Amino acid sequence: MRDTYQSGVIAEASKDALFLSFNQTHAEDAVAVVRAALAALPARLETYRERYPEAALHLTVAIGSAYWDRLNPEERPALLRAFPALENGQRVAPSTPVDLLFIVRADQHDAVFELGAEITRELADVAELVEEVHGFRYRDMRDLTGFVDGTENPQGDDRLEVALVGDEDAEFAGGSYLHLQRYEHDLSAWQRLSVKQQEDAYGRTKEDNIEYAGDKKSPHAHTKRTSLKHADGSSMEILRHSMPYGDSQRKGLMFVSTCRTPEHFELMLKSMVDGDEEGHADRILEYTRAVTGASFFVPPNSWLQQLA
Repeated sequence: MRDTYQSGVIAEASKDALFLSFNQTHAEDAVAVVRAALAALPARLETYRERYPEAALHLTVAIGSAYWDRLNPEERPALLRAFPALENGQRVAPSTPVDLLFIVRADQHDAVFELGAEITRELADVAELVEEVHGFRYRDMRDLTGFVDGTENPQGDDRLEVALVGDEDAEFAGGSYLHLQRYEHDLSAWQRLSVKQQEDAYGRTKEDNIEYAGDKKSPHAHTKRTSLKHADGSSMEILRHSMPYGDSQRKGLMFVSTCRTPEHFELMLKSMVDGDEEGHADRILEYTRAVTGASFFVPPNSWLQQLA
């Protein structure tokens, strides 16, 4: 099933995105209706791609860790588990599980809007909308802090190797473990820092996006806390699909990680929040705060289609 992976898992960054999360209600036959709706989505996506051929439209359908067994009690991805809630003073990573997540991404807002609206209509009688967030590309792929986002992402075929489950869990090959967090930035406090202080917090330069040499990084730098290695010296990688969001009241980042294992994200998050053995935690978390956190599995399209 690896050749039927959902394209949104490994797609390049888009200009526009919609993040929709739902909880199933206790309506009669709700599970059956949800299963039918999910099974129809791969074909529905192709219909919208024909309608918007220039939009580079992608849809990611993700099933929550706590909801999986209600939807499909017969089989479960080997490593699917709850989001790891963490707290260390002002640095927090709450767990706010939801049943279903849909990420619609494209280079045209109208394509995103229409597909998102249809998904919401299809689920209206059996699922409650928990959160709807519109993401957008900011300048040249930057976070609202002004720094380039996703610099360490794998490229080319490496994206598939990092993001997609393989033969280690053959039943779900082509799927992916997805973690979602919504961060709210304190941009007023961030902007009071000098550019050099901001760069030291990230561990790379702001304007030209050059990473500091290892011996020049603070142990609290974001790049230090998230650049983890296996015992054999190889890097722990994830594929990031994060996007800024904002309105007059709140501004932040929708952080999305996809990977063939949840372990890489979990260890990075622990390194950020709890820090290393000497307590060096991520400086960035003094200026942005996670307000949601949930873990999901993104099954391959062939698995979704068999739900019908």
